[in-house]
Amino acid sequence: MSRVSVPCHVKGTVALQVGDVRTSQGRPGVLVIDVTFPSVAPFELQEIMFKNYYTAFLSIRVRQHTSTHTPPKWVTCLRDYCLMPDPHSEEGAQEYISLFKHQMLCDMARVLELRLILRQPSPLWVSFTVEELQIYQQGPKSPSMTFPKWLSHPVPCEQPAPLIEGLPDPSRVSSEVQQMWALTEMIRASHTSTRIGRFDVDGCYDLNLLSYT
Repeated sequence: MSRVSVPCHVKGTVALQVGDVRTSQGRPGVLVIDVTFPSVAPFELQEIMFKNYYTAFLSIRVRQHTSTHTPPKWVTCLRDYCLMPDPHSEEGAQEYISLFKHQMLCDMARVLELRLILRQPSPLWVSFTVEELQIYQQGPKSPSMTFPKWLSHPVPCEQPAPLIEGLPDPSRVSSEVQQMWALTEMIRASHTSTRIGRFDVDGCYDLNLLSYT
């Protein structure tokens, strides 16, 4: 299935403070990122792709167009998706992630806006976010190909023309010629070109034979 990138505007992150803001122990454990599509009509989302940067869990809410008489509503389409198996270790901290429509908790049609909610409970990492965010929708369907009638309904193979009466079968003649050629080669291979002398026995002449001639 083809896909098309959707132009989007990623707003700045909004941090939700965890702990006492007046002390150094307080740190943002949750970030919120809003993604809008100012130049695109409501669309059906197919895929979300991004590079993780030390985010442990991801939730996504989508604002969808319902009808002209009711205001758009926010719906949770992904809840606490695990990006790092252990928030205190490096595994999965900088992986490329793809989330598809079938992984969402709701229908992803008529999308107007997305809200990404990032969580990192571990105090080991100074910062966390998602990078290189890309949103995709389904591309246009390929037009159906039409073929000429002669391609859709091929003509049956033509039968060979009947043999003229009185002439031998060409395939039979060819077979017999090949057999004669093979026989000729066998006779030629068995024929020796060495001349045997009349009185020559093992390279020597027999005196008895010479005396009787």
